[in-house]
Amino acid sequence: MGGVHELTRQQARRVAVRAQLLDAHRPVDVLDTIRHLGFLQVDLTSVVAQHADLALWTRLGGSYDPDALAELVGNGAVVEVQGLLRPGEDVALLRADMDAWPGEPPVKPWQDDLADWVAANDGCRRDVLAYLRAEGPTPARDLPDTCEVPWRSTGWTDNKNVMKLLECLEARGEVAVASREGRERRWDLAERVHPGDPTVPAEEAHRTLAARRLRALGLARPRALEAWHEPYAVRDVGEAARVEGTRGQWRVEPALLDDADCDGFEGRTAILSPLDRLVFDRKRMADLFGFDYQLEMYKPVESRRWGYWAMPVLDGDELVGKVDATADREAGVLVVDAVHEDDDWSTARRRRVDTELAALGEWLGLQVVRT
Repeated sequence: MGGVHELTRQQARRVAVRAQLLDAHRPVDVLDTIRHLGFLQVDLTSVVAQHADLALWTRLGGSYDPDALAELVGNGAVVEVQGLLRPGEDVALLRADMDAWPGEPPVKPWQDDLADWVAANDGCRRDVLAYLRAEGPTPARDLPDTCEVPWRSTGWTDNKNVMKLLECLEARGEVAVASREGRERRWDLAERVHPGDPTVPAEEAHRTLAARRLRALGLARPRALEAWHEPYAVRDVGEAARVEGTRGQWRVEPALLDDADCDGFEGRTAILSPLDRLVFDRKRMADLFGFDYQLEMYKPVESRRWGYWAMPVLDGDELVGKVDATADREAGVLVVDAVHEDDDWSTARRRRVDTELAALGEWLGLQVVRT
């Protein structure tokens, strides 16, 4: 199509909601859901539930069993790559970038520094790979630290030589996370974790990943990057669009446009993880939804407006508030400290949010208690 789609903000929101599988038509399969979304971020914060589980429950509903995700990871259908859970077959799309580590020329100075540090510790690299080949999945703390040049950082990773080396070797496709025990990753040779599918050439892989990203987001800026771990801008995939009240152009997934109008969209109420992709890109969230929100877990208590792990509330095609809740598993309760209403909620909206909170408590096996 040669023209530019002119979208109202409401139409743009509905495209984004449908793309993220948050409308009334719920998906039914865990692996298919992950394939559509592209990835799930690994975050082990369990104020209510771990992010990956909460994101899947939000989409699949009460039928979702966390054991299903654990089984997919266990049998290799889903693999962890650099902090993201991805369908195993997608590793073939990432391998060209792994082979080109630390990046295609021209590389940035920090990439050169990283490559120089790994090269200076090639002896330790070979020791780690030999240990894993002999012993199989191993936590970082049990691997030999024979680094000649320590890792220096002003942050918490200072002198965490083996951990930093493993992350570099993961990025270049030599090692992979085989499993987790609690918060601890167990590492193995990538060849024993990743599927052996042939590498997809870089340009083809990047274009495929860009198309998948647009399919998952529905609407995105051509060059905007959502996060450091997703370096695949949507570029020129999809079709051009403008959204009322926002500057510049967007790219839109045309397959989602038909139901963006009032008669074709069917929404529902959802309580989202703070890391949910619908809200993860805060600039995009503000542009499309006009929603005022921040994750406040790193703020001092006295500076928080909504709570440590306040969860955004989606109602239809609007983000309408935040739920501050904590799962107290020992006491068997989901403690709801506050439901922050943006603007004035109708009685019907409060009822819908209460119903969703009850469903969340039921899925967690906890009684909902309001303070």
